[in-house]
Amino acid sequence: MTRLSVNINKIATLRNARGGNMPDVTKAALDCERFGAEGITVHPRPDERHIRYSDVREIRPLLSTEFNIEGNPIPSFINLVCEVVPDQVTLVPDAADAITSSSGWDTIKNRGFLTEVCRTFREKGIRTSIFIDADPAMAEGAALCGCDRVELYTEPYASGYASGREKAVAPFVATAERARQCGLEVNAGHDLNLENLEFFIRSIPWTAEVSIGHAIICDALYMGLETAIHEYLKRTGTHA
Repeated sequence: MTRLSVNINKIATLRNARGGNMPDVTKAALDCERFGAEGITVHPRPDERHIRYSDVREIRPLLSTEFNIEGNPIPSFINLVCEVVPDQVTLVPDAADAITSSSGWDTIKNRGFLTEVCRTFREKGIRTSIFIDADPAMAEGAALCGCDRVELYTEPYASGYASGREKAVAPFVATAERARQCGLEVNAGHDLNLENLEFFIRSIPWTAEVSIGHAIICDALYMGLETAIHEYLKRTGTHA
């Protein structure tokens, strides 16, 4: 069964655009759990333009499902993760000024650095996932870094879905298979939505977790947050 982790960054973006505490990010996280989400994901960036480090500290002790913190492992991020000790940390190589994540790690060139980061989190008992492109060699490299999972960067799949979904998903299947052969579990995220999610999971049924935020919040504008989460759960194989 593929777990659905709801990324609440966009809720924080809306709050920060106006100031104050509307919408309440902590309440939203707890509501997502109440509506059936099997995990909560946050991606704090150095400029705190959406999720703030203070949000991470506030949310952590209140959650009853998995908590996943993703981000570039700069010193302040590493310190935050070691402080709050989430269930999972996802290492993403995004620049400080990136609008959103746009590529995975080169796990071969960055093996030394990633190995040290994975070791740091392993010593805290935190499951570590490395964000990679759909390339079997990157899965092999990730395994050598000592992580537990890889997260497949699925924007290319989403972009190619309409013109040929079998072709679009093929490199992801190959990478997921290689990751499994290397002893890694597989997560996925970025631009997955109600149209393309079900086929992706059907193609890679051993996907452990999908992390989805932007699409869920967009759909929630029309159908409400609870209904949107239920619709995504249906497509992951969970009948909400």
